[in-house]
Amino acid sequence: MQWRDEGLILGGRKFGESGLILDVLTRNRGRRSGLVYGGASRKKRAQFEPGNLVELSWSGRLEEQLGRFDVAEATKLRSSRLIDLPDALLAIASVTSLLRGVLNEGDQAGSLVFEATELLLDSLEDDEVWPALYVRWELGLLSALGFGLDLEACAISGANDGLTHVSPRTGRAVRGSEADDYVDRLLILPRFLVDPRAHADDRDVVEGLELTRVFIERRLFHAYNRDLPDARRRLHTRMLKRV
Repeated sequence: MQWRDEGLILGGRKFGESGLILDVLTRNRGRRSGLVYGGASRKKRAQFEPGNLVELSWSGRLEEQLGRFDVAEATKLRSSRLIDLPDALLAIASVTSLLRGVLNEGDQAGSLVFEATELLLDSLEDDEVWPALYVRWELGLLSALGFGLDLEACAISGANDGLTHVSPRTGRAVRGSEADDYVDRLLILPRFLVDPRAHADDRDVVEGLELTRVFIERRLFHAYNRDLPDARRRLHTRMLKRV
């Protein structure tokens, strides 16, 4: 069997003396792994940094078995371009570690987030844009995996305006003014997540990260006895320092 596709590099692990088992998110086939002969060599190391985009072909006997990747030169070398932007590099680490943590081999849900992931990673040189886009990306990841939040209307009144909070139990939006008795138990819903015209400052981003963290942690990681990736925790901490 053989196929060709674009792949976003999620990471890899050394195999033997110089081989590399490369982990990628493909445009059409979800998350895939393959052996790259000589991939762990110093000469090729920069090409296989997480976040890079490559053209590759996979070959193997059976689709469900580990096959071999032949990888062309990277079409986007993101990590080296962002070397002087530590927050952006941490965002790449968070994105790729989340995808590795929640997508199984061959999981087609990965294809649903490929374009959004590329859009986010392409924005990382613009510090005014990418933090809010990152929060929206995490919401999209939850939705692609079947755990999307309902931010369309208030869970209490059905109204679709004045939404300020989200229930951590149901994932539904709530008007804080209609939940006086338990508003302190709700998660803050930043305005920019319900109004695309709203500006998002650093505090809004941090509140958005806390919102998505709760659901990613509970629904995607703790449900399978896994911890939230360290890179995601460090990104949250880094953004807190900007407030």
